[in-house]
Amino acid sequence: MKKPFRFNVGFIIHEEVGYNHDFPFEFDEIALDDLELRNFSGVANVGKTPQGLILQAEFSAETSLECVRCLTKFEHQLDWSFTELYAFDKRSEIETELLLPEDAHLDLAELIRDYALLEIPISPIHDENCKGLCPECGQNLNLKDCGHRPPEPDSPFAKLKDLLE
Repeated sequence: MKKPFRFNVGFIIHEEVGYNHDFPFEFDEIALDDLELRNFSGVANVGKTPQGLILQAEFSAETSLECVRCLTKFEHQLDWSFTELYAFDKRSEIETELLLPEDAHLDLAELIRDYALLEIPISPIHDENCKGLCPECGQNLNLKDCGHRPPEPDSPFAKLKDLLE
C-alpha cells in the first residue's frame, strides 16, 4: 500500500457548489513516517465551494507512548479533526496555501500525521497516580518500593516545612 491516503476528487470539481462526498478510511495498523497508529478509522468529507474544495476530516487511532515518570509503554487513544481548503487557483488561496493539484488527487498522509501529532501530550503519563522511578536505584515504584528515601534537605529553612503539616 504505497499511498493509502491518496484519492481522486476530480468528479467533485464538476458538481454544483454545496455537493460533498465522504471518503472513509480504516486500517488495523498504519505508519505515517515515525508515527505508528493502530485501530485507525475516520472519514474525510470533501465538498465544493466557490473558492475550492473544503476538506473536513475526523479520525481516531491508538498509538504507543512512553510514560515520562516510569518509562512504561502504554496505549494512548487519539481523536482529532481538521478542516482545510484546497483552492482552485492562486487568487482563491488562503493562509494555508493549499492548492488543488492538477491531477485532482489529494494525499492526506502529511495532514493526518501533523494533526495527530498535535494530539499527543508533551509529557505523557500512563496514570495520574504514577509514582515514577527511584532516583537512586531506578526501581519502578509502581511495581515495588525499593526502600530508598530522598535525603533530608540541608537548608536552615527545612524545619519550617513541618509547620505546613
